[in-house]
Amino acid sequence: MTDALDDFDRRQLTFDDDTKVVYVAGTGPAVVVMTEMPGITPHVARFARWVRDAGLTVWLPSLFGRDGAEPTNELFGEAFGSACVQREFDAFAAGVPSPMVSWLRQLAAHAHTECGGPGVGAIGMCFTGNFALALVLEDSVLAPVMAQPSLPFDDPAGTFIHDADMVTIRRRLDAESLTVLAYRFEGDPFCPKARFDTFRERLGDRLLARELPDSAAALDWIGAPHSVVTTCLIDAEGEPTAAARNEILAFFTERLQAR
Repeated sequence: MTDALDDFDRRQLTFDDDTKVVYVAGTGPAVVVMTEMPGITPHVARFARWVRDAGLTVWLPSLFGRDGAEPTNELFGEAFGSACVQREFDAFAAGVPSPMVSWLRQLAAHAHTECGGPGVGAIGMCFTGNFALALVLEDSVLAPVMAQPSLPFDDPAGTFIHDADMVTIRRRLDAESLTVLAYRFEGDPFCPKARFDTFRERLGDRLLARELPDSAAALDWIGAPHSVVTTCLIDAEGEPTAAARNEILAFFTERLQAR
C-alpha cells in the first residue's frame, strides 16, 4: 500500500545548487532520517513517525526512488541504478567523499537553526548507513546512528570514510563524549561483520555496536535479514528489533532533549 506522506510538510530545499524534497514533521530538536533503498517506503515513513512521536522534528530527505511506494525488486533496481549515476553519488566509484554527504551536512545545519536545541540526530540506513557517521563532521550532529551500513559493496571491511576524516570524527567523539549507535543482523550479506570490526577498531568505545540474531528479523521482500528498524522490524514487546527501535529513540531524546 502506498503511503501518501500527507502528514508531513513537503518542502523543497537547495544546497550546493541542488534542490531536493524534504518531508518535515513534529516539534522539538531535529533528527535527519536518511532512507534506505529503494527510497522512502511506508516502513521508512513509519520509523520517521516514531521519531516525530518521540517529541522530535523529523527531516526526511527524498534521495532516490518513488516517495511512499512499497519496496519491490523492480523499484530497488530502478532506485539503485538512478543513484549510481546521479552526480551526488558519482564520487563513490572514485573512492572520494560523496557530494551527497555535503548536502546532508548542510541540511543538518539548516534543521538545527530552525529547530534549535543542543544539536541534531541522524540515522542512515543501508545505502546511506555510513552517511550518519560522516555527518559527525557537521558540528550540530550529536547523535549519529548507523543502521546496516552497506557501502562499499566491494570491500566487506571498508567504511567508505577517508582515514583522515575518521581520525577527525574520533577526535570529536572523544572531545565531546559522544557515541555512535550501529546495528546489523548477524547474517546480513549486505552489511558484513568485517565492516563492524573495522568500525570497532577505528572508533573504540565510542561505538556501541549491536548485532541481532537473524531469527529476530521479520521476513521481508529482500529475503535476507537486513533492515533492522524498517521492513525487518517486529513491532511487539520483547522483540529485539523493537528494542533496537526503542534504544534509538531514547538515544535521540537523551542527546537532544536532556543534554
